[in-house]
Amino acid sequence: MIKKLVVSFIICFVGATIHGQDLNQTRNDSLVDGALQGETFDPIVISATRTKRQLSSLPLPTQLIDKQEITSINSMRLTDLLSEQTGLVTVSDFGGGQGIQMQGLDSQYTLILVNGLPLVGRSAGTLDLSRISVGNIRQVEIVKGASSSLYGNEALGGVINIITDTPKNGLHGTLNYRGGSNTTHDVSANLSLKNEKHGLQTFVNRFQSGGYDLIDTDQTQTVEPFDKTTANIDWSFQFNDKTSLQLTNRLYRQNQDYTASALLKGASTINEWNGMLKIDHELNPQWNTSLEWYTTRYLAQEYLNDASGALFYDNDFDQLFSRPELRTTFTPNQQTTLVSGIGLTFQRLERTDFLGTPEFYSPYAYVQYDRALNKDLNLIVGARFDQHNEYASQFSPKLALRYELSPKVSFKGSVGYGFKTPDFRQLYFDFTNATAGYTVLGYNAVATRLPELDASGELLSITVPLADFDTPLKPERSIAFNLGADFKPLRGLKIETNFFRNDIKNLIDTRVIAQKTNGQNVFSYYNVRRVFTYGSEVNFSYKITSEFKFSGGYQLLYAKDKAAVKAFDNGGVFARIDPSSPSFRLEPNDYIGLLNRSKHTANVKLFYHLKSYGLEANIRGTYRSAFGLFDTNGNTYLDRYDTMVSGFSIWDFAVNKTITKDFSLGCGIDNLLDYTDNNNLPNVPGQLMYGTLSINF
Repeated sequence: MIKKLVVSFIICFVGATIHGQDLNQTRNDSLVDGALQGETFDPIVISATRTKRQLSSLPLPTQLIDKQEITSINSMRLTDLLSEQTGLVTVSDFGGGQGIQMQGLDSQYTLILVNGLPLVGRSAGTLDLSRISVGNIRQVEIVKGASSSLYGNEALGGVINIITDTPKNGLHGTLNYRGGSNTTHDVSANLSLKNEKHGLQTFVNRFQSGGYDLIDTDQTQTVEPFDKTTANIDWSFQFNDKTSLQLTNRLYRQNQDYTASALLKGASTINEWNGMLKIDHELNPQWNTSLEWYTTRYLAQEYLNDASGALFYDNDFDQLFSRPELRTTFTPNQQTTLVSGIGLTFQRLERTDFLGTPEFYSPYAYVQYDRALNKDLNLIVGARFDQHNEYASQFSPKLALRYELSPKVSFKGSVGYGFKTPDFRQLYFDFTNATAGYTVLGYNAVATRLPELDASGELLSITVPLADFDTPLKPERSIAFNLGADFKPLRGLKIETNFFRNDIKNLIDTRVIAQKTNGQNVFSYYNVRRVFTYGSEVNFSYKITSEFKFSGGYQLLYAKDKAAVKAFDNGGVFARIDPSSPSFRLEPNDYIGLLNRSKHTANVKLFYHLKSYGLEANIRGTYRSAFGLFDTNGNTYLDRYDTMVSGFSIWDFAVNKTITKDFSLGCGIDNLLDYTDNNNLPNVPGQLMYGTLSINF
C-alpha cells in the first residue's frame, strides 16, 4: 500500500510541475503575503489553517506564545510554557508523564506537533511534554476545538504546534545555561548558517536533575535523578527561486535510575528519533505544492530488580510511525485560498504484555476552502476523510466564520467534528499485574485470551459474553462549538472571549468482563460513556506603557458524564459521610463532574522592560480551584461529599539583565510561595531558585 501511494505521489508531483510551468506566471500577492512585509501587523500563525495567517484574523480560538515570552520567563521545558496559558492545565499520568488538559478534555485528545509533524510515544494515553526543550522554539501555537478536518486522529480536543527556529542570513550562535535547585542544570547551544543556497540550523540541549523527594518517611524518592539530551539539525537547499529541499533530524535520549528503594532497583531509558524529507515547489504564482515524508520511532525500556538482584519487572515499548503526504495550495486571488492533501499513516507497535505486533494503516485526504467574502467577513470550510484497517472510516467536516464589525470589535465562531481512534493499548493489551493479580485485556485480545484463561482454570466466571466483542471498538467522536469576540476598547488593550462546548460520544472506558479464581478481576475496554464539557474563557493583554505589559486569563469549566447527570436527576445516587453513618440520597447539584477538573482556573502576568538599561523582569501567577482525583465515598461518582484537592496558586518570578548586546545574566524563583502537595501533585517540586547565562556569537 505504501509503495503504491508513493508512486502516485511522485506521478502527481511531477505531472503538476510540468503542467504548472505552462500556466500564467503573474503573481497576485495575498493579504497574508502583504502582512508579512509589514511591521505593524499581528503575529503570523500556520497551525489553524495550514497557511500563513495573521493571528487576529483567524475565525478559530488560537493562542500564541512568542519567543520574547519564552526567553523572558527563563523556561526550560514545554510544560513551563503551557501551564501558564488560559484553559490549559498540566496533568500527570500514573507513570509520571506530564500532559496537557485543554477545555476540560484529557491530554490524550490533544495532538502535539513539532513543525506540523506529530510526536508519538503515548504509553498510557499521555504524551509526556516534559521531554521537549524550549531552547530552539520560535513560537508555540495553540488551536482549541476539534481540528480533525485538517489533522485527523488525536486532534479531537485541539492542536499544539511547536515551531522551531529557522536560520538567518550569515553565521549566528547562542549558548544558554540555567542552573538551580535540585542540582538542576540545563545547557543548550544554537548554531545557524545561511546563504543564498544553503540553510543550516542546529541545536543541542542537555538537561539533568538530581530529582527530589516530597515525602521523607517513605523509602522511595518522588522523582529519581535523570538526564535528558536533545539534538536537532535542519538543513535546507534552494535549487532555484521555485524549488527547495529540506531535511530535518531530531534525536532525544532520557536516562533515569531507580536507586532510592532498598527493595527494588532499576533503570529506564527513552530513545526517540524524528526525520523528515520535504520538497517544496512553486508551480506558478497561484499553485504551490510540497511532497513530505516523515518518520519517527519511539523506544522506551525499563526494568526493576528485587533485593536479590533477580528481575522483578521489565517493559519494552517500541513504536514506529511513518507518513508520506502530498499537499497543494491554490491561491487564485487575494481573497481565496484552497488547501488540499492526500497521505498515508503507518504505525507499528512492539510492546511487552501485548498480543502480537499490531500495525495500523490509514490513508486520508483533506481539503480546506478559505474565502474572504468581503472586507469584513471571512469563511473557512474544510473536511477530511480517513480510512483505517481496524475501524470504520471517518469524515471530519469543519465550518468557521469571522465578522469584523469595526476595527475595535469582531466576532468569530466555529463548529467541527473530531475523532480519536482506539489506540494500540485499548485494542491489544495483555497485562497481568504480578503483585495484585488482576488482568487487563485489549478489546481485540479478549476473543483469544479469555478462553485461554478459562481453559487454564484461572476464571471463576465470565460476566460479559464473548459475542459482545464481535463488532469493532468504535472511535471516540466529538462535536465542538466555539463562539467568541475580540475587543480593542483602548489603545494597547485587547480582550478576547470564547464560549465553548464539546460533546463526546463512544468514550472508551474500562469494565469488568470476568472474575478470577484469585479474587481479582479481568478488565477490558468498551464504548459506553457520553461526556460533555462547556464553559467560557477570557484573555486580555494591556500594554500600559512602553515598559509595562499586563496580561491574564480566566476559564470557567463544567465537565460531566451524561449518564451520571441522569442518575443524579433520577435520585439513584447515595453517599455517606463516613463508613459508620447511614447513607442518604444525593441531589442533582451534588454532582461535581469528571475527575481532575477545576471549575475555575486563571493566570496573570506582569512584564517590565526597561530597554535603556537592558533590564527586564516579570512576575506570573496561576490559580486552580479545588478538584477531585478519586471517588472517596464509594458511589463511583465525584460529588461534593468526596475528598477534594484544595485550590492553590503558584507564583513565579524572573529578572534578566543585558550586560552587552551579546551577553546577559538572569535569575528567578519558580513556585515563589513553595506550594507542594505530596500525595496528589508529585509533579510540583516546591520552590526552585536558579540563575541563567546567555551568550550570543
